[in-house]
Amino acid sequence: MRVLMFGWEFPPHISGGLGTACYGLTRGLAFRDVDVIFAVPKAYGDEDQSNVRLIGASQVPVRKRSFVFKNDLVTNHENFTEERSRELVYIEIGSRLVPYLSPEEFEQYIRDRVIEEDYSWSRPIDREIPATATLTDVIGTIDFTGKYGPDLMQEVSNYALVASEIALENDFDIIHAHDWLTYPAGIAAKKSSGKPLVVHVHATEFDRTGENYNTIVFDIEKAGMEVADLVITVSNLTRNIVIKRYGIDPKKVVTVYNAVESGNENRIDQPVKSVEEKVVTFLGRITYQKGPEYFMEAAAKVLKHADNVRFVMAGSGDLLRKMIRYAARLGITEKFHFTDFLKGPEVDLMFSLSDVYVMPSVSEPFGISPLEAMRSNVPVIISKQSGVSEVLKHAIKIDFWDVDAMADAIYGLVTYESLPTMFRQFGKEEVENMKWENAALQIKNCYIKLLYPSS
Repeated sequence: MRVLMFGWEFPPHISGGLGTACYGLTRGLAFRDVDVIFAVPKAYGDEDQSNVRLIGASQVPVRKRSFVFKNDLVTNHENFTEERSRELVYIEIGSRLVPYLSPEEFEQYIRDRVIEEDYSWSRPIDREIPATATLTDVIGTIDFTGKYGPDLMQEVSNYALVASEIALENDFDIIHAHDWLTYPAGIAAKKSSGKPLVVHVHATEFDRTGENYNTIVFDIEKAGMEVADLVITVSNLTRNIVIKRYGIDPKKVVTVYNAVESGNENRIDQPVKSVEEKVVTFLGRITYQKGPEYFMEAAAKVLKHADNVRFVMAGSGDLLRKMIRYAARLGITEKFHFTDFLKGPEVDLMFSLSDVYVMPSVSEPFGISPLEAMRSNVPVIISKQSGVSEVLKHAIKIDFWDVDAMADAIYGLVTYESLPTMFRQFGKEEVENMKWENAALQIKNCYIKLLYPSS
C-alpha cells in the first residue's frame, strides 16, 4: 500500500507538534509496511528520508494545462444558440493577484478568466464547463518559503496547485492531508487522481483562537472535512468539535490518538544543573491556545510560598513579548526565564533539566509534549481541556483556568519527593506503551476499509 501524504513541515524544520507527529506517524506506517510519499511546500535536503520519500513542492514543475470545453452553449452575432467544443490553454504560476483560492474557487477563477479575456468570437449566456486537463510542457516552479508568514494563504493556494501535479506524476492508493494548510492540496490531489482522501485534524480553528475564529480558515477546514472520505481526529475532544462545530457526519469521523518516539536515539548525556532550585517548565508555542498567562499566574503564587523554584517558558509565539512584560508586572523576573523556540536536542536538554512540566492549554487537541516529558522522567501537570488527558493516567489534571489548583500541584511536586517519584516511575512505563506503530496500525486499518469497503 502506498500513501501520498501532504504536510506543511518535516523534522528537523518544524515550528510545533505537527511536524513531530507527522514524522512519528510516517515511521510507524513504515513499520506497518505502508510506503509514504510525503509532500511539503519546501524541502531542505537534510530531512530523514529513511522511512519516506520526501517531495518539496518548490521543486515540482508547474505545467501548462489544456482545458477542453465541451458542450459549450454560445450565442453568435445572429442571436442563434449553438453547441461548440474548443480547447484553451491556461497557464498559472503562483499568481499574487488573489490572496487565497480554494480548489473550487480556483476552478471558477479559471473559468471566469477564460470568459472575461477571450469572448471576441462569442458571448456566453449559460455555461456548464466540464473542463478536462491535459499536461503539456514544463514552464517552471513555484517558490515556497514553507513558513507561517504573511503570504501563508497564497502559499496554501499555490500548494494546492502543485498538489495536482504531484498526484498525476506519482503512483499511490490513498491521499492523507494533515491540518488545514494542506486540505486544499488534498482536495486538489483527490480531484486530479480520483483516489480517496483522508484528512487528519491535529487542531481546529476553535482550538487556536477560541470563538474569535478566522472565517477563511474555518471555511477551508470545513471544505476539507466535507470532501474527505474519512476524517481522523487526534482525540475525542477534537472529534466532538468536528461533529458539532463543522457539521461533519459522525460515521466518517474516527479518533486515533498520537504517540511518542521511543527516545533512545540522539539522546544527550545527563547534564549537570547549574542551579540548585527545582525547575518548572512550560514548553510550547506562546499563544492563546497554550494558556501561558495561567502558567505565569501560578508561578507567581508558588513563588510566594517557595523560594527553591525557578520557572522556564520555552517557546516562541505572538504572546511572547506580552508574557515578558507580564512577568515584570508580577515581579517574578528573577525566578522566571524565557528561552525562545527550542527544537530537537534542545528540547531533550530542557526536559533533562526540568523537575516538573506544565501544559496549561486552553484547548489542546492532543498534546505530545507531556508524553515527551514523561519519557524523560519528568512529572507532568496537564489541563483537562487537552486530548492527551483522555489517555494519561499518571498525570495531574487541572482546569486551565484554575490557577490555584495549578499552583498547588506545582508546589506539591517540588516540595514532597515521594509525589514526583511515583509519577516518574509509573509515567515512564505508561508512555513507553504509547507507540507510533500502534497508531499507524489503526490508520492502516482505516485505509483498508476505504479501499476495500466490502471486505
